[in-house]
Amino acid sequence: MLADRRFDFARDLLLSGDLVAAEDLFVQATDLAPGFATAWFTLGEVRELLGDRQGAITAFRTAESTDPGDRNGAGLRLMRMGAADVAGMRPTYVTALFDQYAPKFDAALLDDLGYRGPALLLAAVLGARAAAGKPPTFGRVIDLGCGTGLAARAFAGVAGEIVGIDLSPRMIERARATGLYAELDVADIAEGLARRPDGSADLILAADVIVYVHDMAPLLAEVARVLASGGLFAFTVESHAGEGVVLGGGLRYAHSAASVRGLIATSGLMLDRLEPASSRTESGAQVPGLVVVAAKR
Repeated sequence: MLADRRFDFARDLLLSGDLVAAEDLFVQATDLAPGFATAWFTLGEVRELLGDRQGAITAFRTAESTDPGDRNGAGLRLMRMGAADVAGMRPTYVTALFDQYAPKFDAALLDDLGYRGPALLLAAVLGARAAAGKPPTFGRVIDLGCGTGLAARAFAGVAGEIVGIDLSPRMIERARATGLYAELDVADIAEGLARRPDGSADLILAADVIVYVHDMAPLLAEVARVLASGGLFAFTVESHAGEGVVLGGGLRYAHSAASVRGLIATSGLMLDRLEPASSRTESGAQVPGLVVVAAKR
């Protein structure tokens, strides 16, 4: 109880801008409760703001070690600081993030960030179908990381049925409320696809989802298996001018265009189009990105 009180006082001081006093109280809270992962994590944030890099690293490492699921994302902070190798996100972190985010998700994306990922994907997919001389309709669509159903709203007019997969139960609840999905599955996107039969989807979508995927190869392998011949995989991704995959300041992964091209080629899919396109803004600026469509031969 004493640790909780100090934590609450420290958080109030942090919100008021008194970082030095907040740090002292967070230290007191961790002294009283050495396994208080959230206190260690917030102490790391405060120390980072104060310019104490080594102190922040120590706090984040302790936060990570005291919570095996790393629900606060201390490991990601260490990656961003260059104190740990860039690796995948913990599923428990992603679930906690989006369960908490679900009630305000649509407003935050559409009103605050100018999100237009589904619209970009719809235009790209319809363009690919037109170029191939095929009708702009799909029997079964799988919406990876379906969230609250924004992509389903965009594709409802061209889909026979839509299956949604998302790791967050609260996001799934909101997706269900749209009435647009024939089926919804609470699962990691690659694991959810692994439960689908071979050749059972005509279109697979991933709108603003690959930003939470460090290694695309296992996902692409499942996509290639689940797509029917001639089916499409369409996704948006944040990008950067360097090589490989980096973790950006917003704790999302950015993939280089060359990396995306190489992974698609290795998966056995055929790249249909890869175009620069920003699906959202951040701090008033367009976030560099790509819209990608790949086809199953």
